Amino acid sequence: MSRRVLSSCSWCGRQIAESEVGRRRRYCRQSCRQRAYEHRKGLEGTGIPEDSVVLSAQEAADLADRWFAARCAAEDVATAVTEGADHGELLELTSTLVSLAKEAERLR
Repeated sequence: MSRRVLSSCSWCGRQIAESEVGRRRRYCRQSCRQRAYEHRKGLEGTGIPEDSVVLSAQEAADLADRWFAARCAAEDVATAVTEGADHGELLELTSTLVSLAKEAERLR
């Protein structure tokens, strides 16, 4: 009997559902595995550590945008609590916050 364990793809950050039997998967798809390989090979001889994350300017801007959206959602929740919002509104706001935080976890 195996139990499902959730982990994140080392390249894109998507969740990977896997069993406890066997080696733990690092990538969600073959294409993510290939991109990680290309990234490692591109860093060879540069002095940049292999486990470094190198983002393009666009990827960094997208990441900043996702974190900004998550922070705004957190501020909305805080404001709603302060103003005594009802349970339904708080549930909707926290659901949005969790969704945005999960999206912000992705590096690419």
